[in-house]
Amino acid sequence: MTEHIVSAFENELKGLAQQVAEMGGLTEKQIVGAIDSLIKADVALANRVRAADPVIDAKQREIEELGILIIAKRQPMAIDLREIVGALRIAADLERMADLAKNIAKRVTVINSSLPMPKVTGGFDAMARLALERVKDVLDAYAQRDVAAALEVWRSDGDIDALYNSLFRELLTYMLEDPRNIGSCTHLLFCAKNLERIGDHATNIAETVHYMVHGVTLADERPKLDTTTMVATGT
Repeated sequence: MTEHIVSAFENELKGLAQQVAEMGGLTEKQIVGAIDSLIKADVALANRVRAADPVIDAKQREIEELGILIIAKRQPMAIDLREIVGALRIAADLERMADLAKNIAKRVTVINSSLPMPKVTGGFDAMARLALERVKDVLDAYAQRDVAAALEVWRSDGDIDALYNSLFRELLTYMLEDPRNIGSCTHLLFCAKNLERIGDHATNIAETVHYMVHGVTLADERPKLDTTTMVATGT
């Protein structure tokens, strides 16, 4: 009987982790869709990204309900409890990433109705590729409970900040050169900040993986290179 209970509990934890992995895949798809809609000026794709956001919200609620149910039924301790708490934290970060992707998509229609449009798609593409790489890497680290890989993501957070700072300066230059650029560039700055925040949430997940495995939070201060003073979350 005891072996049966242990086996059932293990299966519940695996099921919870699988739900998080599925949510991670959906979130990655949203980020790809948002940045593609921006770079390609694809309003239809942007609308699909926005329409898909409730699916991810529902997935987070499903994960929360499952995690709470497991805690209520099994009263887990130590590493088992950290597994559940970690899954809930990661789901919250993934939901926020998806919201940030939706915020980018929301601005695509407005940006494409604004003329002139500065040619800065290369900078966005570089930021998007790096942000997606960080998201993929940290989700792989979660799946493998690989603290070393998670710490690599945590330490590299400044790379996205550096790209954001470069793009910030480029867009500011466009605005100074021609006041007609101010509207579109302001929206693009919000989009760039959303990508930078996606990187921050990937770093949050890396910290959660460390906590899940070792039971302690990282004591070191997170490396940051964002030297701009503009706060542009896009919410």
